Amino acid sequence: MNTSFDFEDIRPYNDEEINPALKRITSVPIFGKILDYLFPDRPNEEIISEIHTITSAIEFQKIFMHPAIRSIVKQTSNGLTCSGFDNIDPDNAYLFIANHRDILLDSAILQILLVEHNFETSEITFGSNLMTSEFIIDAGKVNRMFKVVRNGTKREMLTNLKRLSAYMRYTITGKNTSLWIAQRKGRTKDGNDKTEPGLLKMLNISGTDNFIENFTELNIVPLTISYEYEPCDVLKVMELYSSLNAPYKKSPGEDLKSIITGITQQKGRIHFSVGKPINDKLYEIEERANNDKINQLTRMIDKQIYENYKLWKTNYIAYDILYNDEKYIDKYTSEDKKAFKNYITKQLNNIKGDEKILEKMLLNIYAN
Repeated sequence: MNTSFDFEDIRPYNDEEINPALKRITSVPIFGKILDYLFPDRPNEEIISEIHTITSAIEFQKIFMHPAIRSIVKQTSNGLTCSGFDNIDPDNAYLFIANHRDILLDSAILQILLVEHNFETSEITFGSNLMTSEFIIDAGKVNRMFKVVRNGTKREMLTNLKRLSAYMRYTITGKNTSLWIAQRKGRTKDGNDKTEPGLLKMLNISGTDNFIENFTELNIVPLTISYEYEPCDVLKVMELYSSLNAPYKKSPGEDLKSIITGITQQKGRIHFSVGKPINDKLYEIEERANNDKINQLTRMIDKQIYENYKLWKTNYIAYDILYNDEKYIDKYTSEDKKAFKNYITKQLNNIKGDEKILEKMLLNIYAN
């Protein structure tokens, strides 16, 4: 593996950097408002005093982030369940490749479940487009996030991809630390979770052996998160609708709005599923050409993500409404259908445009 890259600009904070960063974070006025939302029954001064004693990222995640994410889950969902943690070993490092529905919560929920199942937390990708202030950068890096550069010239992007690939391989094989990365750039907007082949090509760049060995040492495990009510469903439809006639360009602060909406919006039930390491299946594609190997590996990951997706009543109802069918009528009651239709109507009232197109886009998120 090429370890000549300098990871200084993309790595998370080291433990000696944690306490100074936390003191910067707690000095920002908005942090008090965040604490009011997360812990309404605890004095802010008490929490901040506790944070100021923290000296490592793992300690911060266990002392502050774990109860913070649990508070969000309690306030905005009807419960969190999980499955598949017996598929992985606490002594091993994995590359978790996940479907992506919410900017913050997808990876944050993984961290609390890892802690609750006696695993070390993972490092997490952190898009440079999200790094809009020192506060956000500090908050990401104390949570073991590493930067993924999203812009630059073609030459710069290639260099950044090579460095990212090398860093990820080094983290898994050298530090024995797991990583979380989304299966695609950006969140799924239409409910269709598909792994981008470009992601796997990027991961392969840093390998120095054959294709199978390069991916074996990454120890890929597919993850699936399923929300009963899609985080930011209205915002996603607005983006899809706006992009029908012209390329979509994000407005300033849009990502932050999505983060806040994703946190505060009611999500119904949530299920998190850990798949099986794909290493045992890699031999099945050993004899194929390299390009075909990428495609087959993509299908392997997607197959587990699809099969482990928890289908809720909202998914079945949306499909039947969208296709004017009763294929899944045994999966829900007439009251369930009425409640979901009322929800869809309420959400559509927040969007301007062709009602039929907007309704189809919104239903697609759930029906896919």
